[in-house]
Amino acid sequence: MYEFYMDGVRLPVTPSALTIKINNQNKTINLINEGQRNIIKTPGLSKYSFNALLPNREYPFACYPNGYQPAQYYMSLLEKLKRECKPFEFLVIRTDDAGNLLMTNDPDKPLMVSLESYELSEDAGNYGVDVMAKIELLTYVDVKTKLIEFKKSESSNSTKKATVTQKRDTTTAPKNKTYTVKQGDTLWDIARVKLGNGTKWTSIYSLNKATIEAAAKKYGRSSSSNGWWIYPGTVLKLPS
Repeated sequence: MYEFYMDGVRLPVTPSALTIKINNQNKTINLINEGQRNIIKTPGLSKYSFNALLPNREYPFACYPNGYQPAQYYMSLLEKLKRECKPFEFLVIRTDDAGNLLMTNDPDKPLMVSLESYELSEDAGNYGVDVMAKIELLTYVDVKTKLIEFKKSESSNSTKKATVTQKRDTTTAPKNKTYTVKQGDTLWDIARVKLGNGTKWTSIYSLNKATIEAAAKKYGRSSSSNGWWIYPGTVLKLPS
């Protein structure tokens, strides 16, 4: 014995057959002089197809948990499920003659589907006043988005907001890039990190000679010894 439920509503007459089609996503390609090859991919969405009788009379073999409802009640349900464009639960329960449960959907993971199509037929010769509904459902998988975080390196010219570990001087906008001296820095180290070659320290010194000399005097030294002494907080221009 089978029971079919769509969005919590039991169909009055259980369909005599249920077809489940697992759609294929594999792709066959042709290789030059090598024949065909098959690229195996994960399965596509499953399609559930069945025909359901919607009676306009109360038959003894039909089941109405909440009392008899005519065919129009179930036709309205199909219209509602299609019009709302929302997934709903599809439940199939199978029991033997003794009432023992043989197969059902995973109770911890409801099967969510969408109503892909339905076709209603009224044939006085075959169904009398009843309606036959041909229904196709498709497995619904919730769309989950991924968050990608972009980080900007110190040397990037991008205008996107980014978090950097070194505080930079933004009070002026010189044509050259700048570097603020920290405790323990030397011109050699600055040239090695910022310019890729420690021997280019002389270029930094030449570009910032006046600034370095002024900082030396501020700290009580009459000379900076050709850049040997540099002081924290000094803003140095870097060669282009």
